[in-house]
Amino acid sequence: MFDIKPITAVIGAEIHGIDLSQPIGDEAYQEIRRLLVEHKVIFFRDQDIGPQHQKALAALFGPVQSHPSYPTVEGFPEITIIESTPENPTKVELWHTDMTFNPHPPLGSILRGIILPEKGGDTAWSSLSAAYEGLSDKMQSFLSGLSAVHDFAFGFKESLAEPGGRDQLAQALADNPPVEHPVIRTHPESGEKLIFVNELFTTHIVGMKEKESRSLLEFLYRHCVTLEYTCRFQWRPNSLAFWDNRATLHKPVNDYFPAHRRMERITIDGDRPF
Repeated sequence: MFDIKPITAVIGAEIHGIDLSQPIGDEAYQEIRRLLVEHKVIFFRDQDIGPQHQKALAALFGPVQSHPSYPTVEGFPEITIIESTPENPTKVELWHTDMTFNPHPPLGSILRGIILPEKGGDTAWSSLSAAYEGLSDKMQSFLSGLSAVHDFAFGFKESLAEPGGRDQLAQALADNPPVEHPVIRTHPESGEKLIFVNELFTTHIVGMKEKESRSLLEFLYRHCVTLEYTCRFQWRPNSLAFWDNRATLHKPVNDYFPAHRRMERITIDGDRPF
């Protein structure tokens, strides 16, 4: 149905042959969903669309949600603005899976480039199933019985430390107490095993001494972003990225300062049960 151009052997593919400004039928939806699960993150080029089309695509996959700490697009409270300017540069520097501080982290997100720097500003993704498969059998078995704590306050500690930050995020803090997730998750659609920890929101392994937990998490963080498990996307005008939040890490490549970069993201509710 579409022209598929894989980015790497384990993650990422560009999808050509669809106009996202037009209604998406069931057959096209099913194929997009299949490609998302297979490739973990899929990219669309040359899509001259507005926020209404971005929302329509996301809504096919489930209810959309808001984020407790980002501004939103006027008229579209579900679409968050992720912006970096010379006066207020981004604070996101770490590989992460979005909103794992939720009991049911998002299924996925769709990101649209609005204002792009002339050079730099790529985004990178990593396959958490490839990372799991890269572990020894003994390590896979050991990790399968563990849980880890994920915490909103830990992920937004820089914002909380700013003057007035704790007051500004008081409701988000109250709504998002720390939660536990298994270190190894089974993907609900593909059945693949995944390493489900991330450097931004994971605080510790349950039942381990602090030194043990820190050492194990540091190993997993580095292992999960082994170059062979990753892909990198160079943004151009009218490009979109749609990633499976259940199966990936991602991070912006912050090599464009002091240029202006504005992205708009919509996020799809997570699977239940987790």
